[in-house]
Amino acid sequence: MKLLKKIAKITVIAIGMAICLVLIAIFIARYKYNGIVKATPKNQTENSSPGELGKYVNTFIGTGGFPYWVCGFNFPGATVPFGMVRLSPETMSFYNNTKDFSTSGYYYGDNKILGFSHSRLAGTGATDGGHFLFTPTTTASDKIDFQLDYAHKFSHNDEIAFPGYYRVALKKEGIVAELTTTERSGHHQYTFPKEGNRNLLVHITNTTGNHRAKEGFVNILPKKNEIEGSVRTFGSFASRFGGVQVYFVAKFDQPFSDYGIWDGQTLHKKGLSKKSDSLKIYLGFAQESINAKVGISHVSIENARLNLETEAGHLNFAEILQMAKDKWERKLALIKIEGGSLEEKKVFYSALYRSFQMPTIFNDVNGEYKGFDKKIHQTTDFNYYTDLSLWDTFRTVHPLFNLIAKDEQRDMLVSLVEMSKQGGSLPRWPSGYGYSNSMLGSPADMVIAESYLKGIRNFDVHLAYKKMRQVALEPIPKDSSAAGREEIDGYITYGYCPTEFGDEAVSKTLEYAWADHSISLLAKELELLEDQALFQSHSKFYKNVWNPDTQYFQPRHKDGRFVEKFKPLQLTYTDWDHEYTKDYTEGSALQWRWAVPYDTKGLVSLFKDKDYFVSELNNFFAKADPKKATWTPGSYYWHGNEPDIHAAYLFNAVDRPDLTQKWVRWILDNKYDNSYVGIDGNDDAGTLSAWYIFSSLGFYPIAGTDIYQLGAPLFKNAVLQMGVNQLTINTENYDPNNIYVKKVLLNSRPLDRTWIRHEEIANGGQLTFVMAKEPHFLINQQSSKSTL
Repeated sequence: MKLLKKIAKITVIAIGMAICLVLIAIFIARYKYNGIVKATPKNQTENSSPGELGKYVNTFIGTGGFPYWVCGFNFPGATVPFGMVRLSPETMSFYNNTKDFSTSGYYYGDNKILGFSHSRLAGTGATDGGHFLFTPTTTASDKIDFQLDYAHKFSHNDEIAFPGYYRVALKKEGIVAELTTTERSGHHQYTFPKEGNRNLLVHITNTTGNHRAKEGFVNILPKKNEIEGSVRTFGSFASRFGGVQVYFVAKFDQPFSDYGIWDGQTLHKKGLSKKSDSLKIYLGFAQESINAKVGISHVSIENARLNLETEAGHLNFAEILQMAKDKWERKLALIKIEGGSLEEKKVFYSALYRSFQMPTIFNDVNGEYKGFDKKIHQTTDFNYYTDLSLWDTFRTVHPLFNLIAKDEQRDMLVSLVEMSKQGGSLPRWPSGYGYSNSMLGSPADMVIAESYLKGIRNFDVHLAYKKMRQVALEPIPKDSSAAGREEIDGYITYGYCPTEFGDEAVSKTLEYAWADHSISLLAKELELLEDQALFQSHSKFYKNVWNPDTQYFQPRHKDGRFVEKFKPLQLTYTDWDHEYTKDYTEGSALQWRWAVPYDTKGLVSLFKDKDYFVSELNNFFAKADPKKATWTPGSYYWHGNEPDIHAAYLFNAVDRPDLTQKWVRWILDNKYDNSYVGIDGNDDAGTLSAWYIFSSLGFYPIAGTDIYQLGAPLFKNAVLQMGVNQLTINTENYDPNNIYVKKVLLNSRPLDRTWIRHEEIANGGQLTFVMAKEPHFLINQQSSKSTL
């Protein structure tokens, strides 16, 4: 017993010391961040410059900040819209030589670069990718310790990046690395010093975040100046469905002067082929400039070669870079803005850039892709997409695509339906070729229903609806590895998720009800009137977890009793034992208090009265930290996560659009900037970025519906290119200090409401905001009526 007590005491001391070390590291990190913020990298060189709109993009926004919850987790490297390849540096922590500070592989607070890998997720809390890490070095091959990560110290002053391009000078060894991409290939250009060794290390079994890898394989083909190989990696998501297999082919513009393979134990000089769970190679070169083109595939080495030859062929680095720039210019030109400050313009186009980084095109150029049944499938008239962060992106990103990227959105809908065919159910967060089952709810319901309501209909909506209905009413099929709606039997039986049946019961109830509302709208469009009535009734289930005594959504037992332990300001992140927050997801009960944007009348009716609702919602913002979250999210309004990001628009429901206008502008001004922090939390595949796009334009989608709530525009004018149609947004009395709306006109006709339907702008038109410096009630409170 004494021994056990002694061990326990030592364990407690060890944990305490570990916590102290973490806190010290955080302090050092924050001190370092404050000192290097002015070292924001440049976006052009004498020989390479961005496009006309790309010059406003800062690819470093959201690459720093305190991990984990309040870091954007973006990356600065090269990619094209929705590219399979996201070629970017991986960095190593300055204080403990680890590479786990950022899920995207790059962390602004780091001072060492490990090399440049070809895949990663964008702005998420999941660490997947890091395939095929290339590291240039002047160190002789016999001096390299292949058991360790090779790292270059670097400075942000020596980085240059813009859409489609990344460059860094590694000064100690005198190497310049430049990167660009096509959809399925990465292109490296390394310039070495005139004297010394010129080697490239290729880590075949590399992963971001030091996740597990196995089945590494490489062939070195000296006569062709090529290497080829594959690996299976097990990242945050890939590990949930057996790992993801990735293949590559790399072509070099000059022969190898030397080469060898490290198999985890032995260096095989002049080795040509090897299989190992730990695999690195080195390639030596005689020339100062080395160009490498790397094609990847999830199907085969042959497809990786085909992807490379089809997309890059004999094009040189400059030609490929120009193609990448042109692709980004076409996307950025979908929204043209006038007015606003230069910094606001940079934040806007940086946000638009990030909104188009995910999902991921997953099929090869011949249409082949690996599906959720682990078989090879063939696309017909669509690109197959994966890596859909649906729990996040259904709120802002997909509504944005419904406006300005309808063709891609349609293909994403087809992809979701194909996943349901191959895997058994619609996914919640599909990644690679499997279900990650990350987060909660069934957000594909909102994405599909909203897209159909907004006119995207050339996909199998009937199969999609069948899958939606099935998951909404019964447990997931036995032949599916999807999570579906957990505790669905309890939800149907009791009208809410009882706390006894699982975690996150309150959040699940609210999310399921939102999804049911979207299903009811789709059922109406499909003339399934009984289903419409059924799901409309289910959409009111959120009321069953409202405690009128506390005036909060609160967990309930199956016998109807509310859970007594309740602290509405307690954050899930700091409630280590989940004593008070077991039934909430990523936040406080206060942050989930507003999670019914689709039925604002019903939500408001739960509060004591309208004035109380206004007061509580206003306090929710007034007591929030006016600065970006640098340490913790805080219990009040937190813009860094999804459950409450619509909350400022709820004032419209209680005839206080002036407060919507006030607090939306407050968020735009305080929660975004043109720095390495730049946003308030994980960007989540562009979710926070797309929020900025909508809110700065003056309207905001209620996801899963065809309704937009009106706010106030940040810019003087904007033009959205929606296919062949244009939506023009103008302001009268424009002035940066005029943040309130006096009047709104749609196609020159005054609006007597604070919302519009999609059909009113689907064919283009003109939305005009007449601005004022002082608050002005847009609607007569006597006659105000909302459809929500």
